[in-house]
Formats: sequence, C-alpha cells, structure tokens
Amino acid sequence: MRKFDYSFLKKEIPGNIVGTVGIISDLNARNQIRKLQYEKTFDKLRKKAIIESVKGSNEIEGIVTTEERIKDLVEGAVPVTHDEKEISGYKDALSLIHTQHENLDVTRDVILMFHRMMEESVNPAEAGHFKTRDNLIMEYDEEGHRRVRFTPVKASEIDKVIEQLLLAYYDARQDMEIPVLFLIPCFIVDFLCIHPFLDGNGRVSRLLTVLMLYIAGYDIGRYISVENQIKKHKESYYAALEQSSAGWHENKNDYTFFIVNFLQILYRCFKDLDESFMDISLKKAKKSERVEAVLMGAVAPISKADIEEKLPDVSVKTIELVLGKMLKEEKIEKIGTYRDARYMKKR
Repeated sequence: MRKFDYSFLKKEIPGNIVGTVGIISDLNARNQIRKLQYEKTFDKLRKKAIIESVKGSNEIEGIVTTEERIKDLVEGAVPVTHDEKEISGYKDALSLIHTQHENLDVTRDVILMFHRMMEESVNPAEAGHFKTRDNLIMEYDEEGHRRVRFTPVKASEIDKVIEQLLLAYYDARQDMEIPVLFLIPCFIVDFLCIHPFLDGNGRVSRLLTVLMLYIAGYDIGRYISVENQIKKHKESYYAALEQSSAGWHENKNDYTFFIVNFLQILYRCFKDLDESFMDISLKKAKKSERVEAVLMGAVAPISKADIEEKLPDVSVKTIELVLGKMLKEEKIEKIGTYRDARYMKKR
C-alpha cells in the first residue's frame, strides 16, 4: 500500500521555490489590508469570482452551458439540463466553502459531502460514495487511440488509503517547518492518484484546494477564481500532474513539478486580483492617478509598454510625466535603461 509522509517538505525543496512562497505570502498580507479599505470593490470581485469558478471548474470536465445560464444558476435559478444540475451542485458546494469554511475541515465526511452535493441530482446511486469498482485514468493520443495515463488505487483499498492520506495531512499541517503552500499541492496529487470516485475527482480536488487555502489563511479564491486559472493553463497543469504522478505507487514520485505549477497558479491569481481591483476601483479616477495606481500596485517590475497596454486610453506623454514625477519623489525605482527599462515600487 502507498505510504504518505510529507516530512520531506522540510528539506528537499529547492531554494528558489521557497522564495516564491515568501512572495505569495507578502501578496496575501497586502491583500488582507486592502480588502478592509475597499469593501465595495471586493464585493464586486467576489460576485465575479464565483461565476468564473463555477464556469471554469466545470468546463475543464466538458460540463458546459451558456454564460447567461451560469449567472442565473449562481443566482439560484432551477437547473434544467444534466449539465446544469452538475454546475448547480458545484456552485452549492463552493458557496458552502465560502460561507462556512471556518466550520469545515478536510475530512472523509467533507470530501463525501462535496461529491454528494455535485452528483446527487444526476447520479444519486454513486453520489457521496467512494467507488465500488476499479477504474482507469485514460486519454486519447493524436490518432484517437486510448492510452492508460494512470492506474488509480483499487476500490477495495479506498477507505484505508484515504484514512492514511488524511492522517498524513493532519500531521504535516501541525509541523511548523512545512510550508502549507507546499503541502496543499502534494495532497492534491495524492488525492487525484487515489481517484476515490468514479466521476467528479477533478472537481472535488478543486473544491478541496479552495478549502485548504482558506484553512491556511489564503482567501484569494473568494475574489479571484483559482479554478479559472487552472482552466486557462490546463495543459501545463495536467502535464505537471502527470510528471508528479510518475512512480507514485512505488513511493518514488517527485511532487516538485506540481508544487511549482500550483505556486504559479496562485501567483497569477494575485496578479489578476491587482488588475481586477484597479479596473473596478479606478474607473472614475484621473488618468494620471490610474498610471500611478498601476505602478504602485504592480507585483513585478513593469515597463512603459506594459502600462500602455493596461491603460490604452492614456497617452504616452501622460505616462512619461507620471513616471518622471514618481521617480523624482522616489516612490518608484528604475531598473534597466532605454527600451529595457522597468519600474517598481520602492520598498
């Protein structure tokens, strides 16, 4: 049987990845302060995020409906089609996480509850139950032929394996030397390799990701869709999952590929949050104020061309005047020269 032990996360992760965790932690702290200052803006972001999350997570699995119906279902419309019922179920489970995360934990019952909420209206016999027969994870090659991508845990072993997975997660979560942003993607790799359900494993894994981020103090999934980011970069997500699954049954797999992918997704979420925040909060601001806001809110060095792209209605002259003023006031610093110049908020 597969053994679960996350203690390696204390010593075997490359230093550059550890540095990324520090950057994301800083972005999260900044976001918590900004959230208190701009409640109305964040409320708009919240409403947009749940629509994108419900749409994105289901589209990954080929479960689709129109944009208008997604909005209707999020607002409580009665689902009609098979796909709409699955979409509505995901919406209910995600809404539960957003409103009750303080009372939820990653447990066997919660995992089964998420699955039941998604599947009970379309597959009541299997909803909320681990699989009772073995299955394979398959995909099609370029010629349309099937291939086995991964062989999950046998149905007869699911209960015991899930129990061991959860105990390892609890143990690691209590270890202050293990960064939680490393632990979450490792847990997701293991959950998907176990593949405890006949259908719905991917969607349950994404719900668990949002819940585990909440538990770790990261509420980014409430304001920016983590699921939509996964959908946008689906190919690299699944490539990293396959790489980190190789040798899993023999306890020889390397989680690093999926950890890196997870951190990239999380970083993009915070970057999107900055951009969405500015789009909403600065619509009525003066052009010079919007340029300054872009510079002060950038999470990485930004070029003049980047600013032009973000603010197409602002002239190059205005951007240059603001850059000169902010450099003189020492609010920003210049990195590089001429066409390669980038600008960054002074720390």
